[in-house]
Amino acid sequence: MTTLKHKVLNYYKQQTEDRIDAFRDMIAELTIDSANDAKGSAGDKHETALSMMHLEQEKLNYKLGEFITQKGILDKINPDAKTTKVAVGSLVKANAMYLFVSAALPKITVEGINIIALSPQSPLGTKLIGMEKGFEFEISGTKYLIEEIH
Repeated sequence: MTTLKHKVLNYYKQQTEDRIDAFRDMIAELTIDSANDAKGSAGDKHETALSMMHLEQEKLNYKLGEFITQKGILDKINPDAKTTKVAVGSLVKANAMYLFVSAALPKITVEGINIIALSPQSPLGTKLIGMEKGFEFEISGTKYLIEEIH
């Protein structure tokens, strides 16, 4: 049986894999461009262009690393794990919204339900970890009640 948690996890995994592929493609293109540029140019303009390409490549490599880290977190989550306390991988319903404790990822909609993925290190994530159904807490003046933990 595919649960909402399975669907959310699979969606986020696919999203991060797609981004990893896109960043790898961009890095490969820059590598080819810089190699081609190196063959045909000389002078200050060439050096500036090459430096700009290297800076861009460093930025892309950094972002790629972030997505690989996020995918690593997602890969460790067992969607079939049952727990009474919020942990990494929990899908938590609080105040009629769903929070997926995993990594800071974009908000998504699955089966018409909005899902917010958050890092366990985020302010909300740190409050949630270890809490049980029925627990109430407050962040920035907003009161939350944990209604369900999946």
